[in-house]
Amino acid sequence: MSVAEYTFLAFSSLFVIVDPIALIPAFLAMTARDAVADRLRMARLACAVAAGVLMLFALAGNWIFQVLGITMPAFQLAGSVLLMRIALDMLYARPSESRETSEEVSVAKDKDDIAITPLAVPMLAGPGSISAALILMGQADTPLHVGGLIAAILVVSVLSYWILALSVHGASRLNPLAIKLVTRLMGLLLAALAVQFAFNALEQWAPFKALITKP
Repeated sequence: MSVAEYTFLAFSSLFVIVDPIALIPAFLAMTARDAVADRLRMARLACAVAAGVLMLFALAGNWIFQVLGITMPAFQLAGSVLLMRIALDMLYARPSESRETSEEVSVAKDKDDIAITPLAVPMLAGPGSISAALILMGQADTPLHVGGLIAAILVVSVLSYWILALSVHGASRLNPLAIKLVTRLMGLLLAALAVQFAFNALEQWAPFKALITKP
C-alpha cells in the first residue's frame, strides 16, 4: 500500500469513527449555559487532547502489545467487534455507550469545563478510535506510513474542531434529521470498515492461513 493510500485509509477510518457530527447534539446540550467563547475554547482544547491521546496510543502500540503479549490479529478481531457495535448504534441513530452514556451527559451539564472529560475522552478519543489508531499503526510498514497516520490524526482533530465550532455559531439552524442521516451513512461505512479489519486479522492468523492454503 502506498503512503498516499495508507494516509487516506487512516484519515477516512478515523473520521468515520470519531464522527464529530454525531457529537453535536450532546456537545450543545452539555454547554448550553456557556458563552460562545467558552464553547469554542472547550472544543479547541478537547480536540487537541483527543489528538494527543490518539497519537500516544498509536506510537506506544507495539510496546503495549509486547508487554501484554497481544498479537495484532487478536487485537484487530477485538477492535472489529467493538467498531461493529458502534456502527450498529450509528445505523440506528442512537448514542453509543462506548462513547458516552446518558449519565455522563447529565453530569457534564453541571460541570464547569467538559473539555477533557467527557468531550475529549471518551467522546472524541474513545475505545473505537483508539482501537483504530492501534490497528492502523500495526499496518504501517515504513516511517512515512507512521507520518501519514500522525497527519491523519491531526487533520481529523482540526476538522472535528471546525465542525463543533460551526455548530456553536449555527446551533439554531441545525436540522436533527440531517444529523441523523449523516450519522447513519457514517455507520454504514464504519460497519464495512469493521468487517475489513476482521478480514485483515484472519489473513494474518497462522491457523487460518494454513487452512486456506492447504491443498
